[in-house]
Amino acid sequence: MKYCMLSILLSCSLLATSVTFAKDDPKARAIMQQVEDREDGDNQENDMTMILIDKNGSERVRKIHSYSKDFGEDTHRIMFFLHPPDVKDTGFLTYDYDNEAKDDDQWLYLPALRKTKRIATDDKSSSFMGSDLNYADMTSRNLEDYDFKILKEQEDNGHKVWLIEALPRDPEVIDETGYEKSIVFVRQDNYFVVKAVHWVRDGGYLKYFDVKKLEQIDGIWIATETHVTKKKGKKTEHKTVLKLDNITFKDEMDEGIFTVRRLEKGL
Repeated sequence: MKYCMLSILLSCSLLATSVTFAKDDPKARAIMQQVEDREDGDNQENDMTMILIDKNGSERVRKIHSYSKDFGEDTHRIMFFLHPPDVKDTGFLTYDYDNEAKDDDQWLYLPALRKTKRIATDDKSSSFMGSDLNYADMTSRNLEDYDFKILKEQEDNGHKVWLIEALPRDPEVIDETGYEKSIVFVRQDNYFVVKAVHWVRDGGYLKYFDVKKLEQIDGIWIATETHVTKKKGKKTEHKTVLKLDNITFKDEMDEGIFTVRRLEKGL
């Protein structure tokens, strides 16, 4: 399904929340199904800028080149870090499976160690490359793992949105995502999640996702700038800004790009 942070950048969204026995709202589920079914393109290539901002306002900038391709109902994604030198040639590969019974696969290549690390399920709630994303944010979520509820409708930046709460049906979902509670803002005109608030299990803070720029490229809605902010109360602890440029959709893309061998070889 289209429910991951990386895919918010490539055209999708996030969710997660606390364990409770909530009644599932069929209308809310139908909306989330529309989010999942929305056209997100195939064979995409782009440049990404990741800006890490600490609580004092100091910035670290990272440059990334990434690819994604649909393999039937599954999606494979790979990204290569280009700058700065301390992360250059680091690579990250994801196999995002449509089959809800199958765990997604992730690998991180660390050039300093010349080693590829497979990301275990227990590690997916940890930070991705020092950012405010975790590894679970980089893969999609299964709709069947959650109960949904419409909280209200309102306007956001001139567009009508639904505020939808998602409650996990199993504690293992919280263990994997690291989130205890979440509310997502779904635009009513295009079924794009433009904001989300997540209650983080460890650390006592909230994580806010905010799509600052949403554009249509070749008829596909793409979040070209997204801010991810961790806060305790009103105090910002850390922030990650993600910007996409040079987005292209190709008719064909070499399947060999999406392998561990290519991950280790680099661009």
